[in-house]
Amino acid sequence: MKPTSPAPVVLVTGAAKRLGRKIALVLAAGGWRVAVHYRSSKDDASKTVAECAQLAGAAALFQAELDDETQVRGLLPQVINHFGQVDAVVNNASTFEHDTATSFSFEALDKHLRGNTGAAIVLAQALHSHVVARGVTGAVVNLLDQKLWNQNPDFFSYTLSKAALEAANTMLAMALAPQVRVVGVAPGLTLTSHMLSDEKFAALHKLSPLGRSSSPADVAATVKFGLENASITGTTLLVDGGQHLMKFERDFSLM
Repeated sequence: MKPTSPAPVVLVTGAAKRLGRKIALVLAAGGWRVAVHYRSSKDDASKTVAECAQLAGAAALFQAELDDETQVRGLLPQVINHFGQVDAVVNNASTFEHDTATSFSFEALDKHLRGNTGAAIVLAQALHSHVVARGVTGAVVNLLDQKLWNQNPDFFSYTLSKAALEAANTMLAMALAPQVRVVGVAPGLTLTSHMLSDEKFAALHKLSPLGRSSSPADVAATVKFGLENASITGTTLLVDGGQHLMKFERDFSLM
């Protein structure tokens, strides 16, 4: 009998809850072994690991502060040490704090760039070195935001960090080919927050040409597609019901 290859391993950052949790579960259901990264929500992350393990047969917990370069550089080696390999990275974790052009500071920009942009690039860099050493290929999916195609002045530093990551998407796809593909996924309004009532969220979610924006399942399915389609790199898939085609003067949370 021909031996079977071990299931591929994916690191999902910020997978303790919300969208990252859904991505982790969808990938686990699709046969991926999942490295669940968290920053501080250990209990939630443990629940994600338990549910992924039931689906994929293998999942594990990894903690790191993504604005700390030393911790970021140590993250992939920890995953490799546990699973023996890593085949993909989903950069989902994100710092999302409000500022404007008038409240902008170097400190705010630095915080967003380190966690949202720098960490994603370092993890892509580390994955590339790992798969080259193994003689295989890998993939990175970066979570972006439809607001890059429909800009407003809210969440100024966050938006700049995601714009930098979108540019890095292109450069990384060129620099790391053919061993690593790099794909962006840009959701629209997907989950509510403390800044929106349920009624307001439902109304805003309908503001799109398709009459609905993205669901967690939509986004997770697109991440899985980006990881598994061997012909896609250096582009971003917008999953937003067409919200990027409409003009919004403010961020959803402030409308």
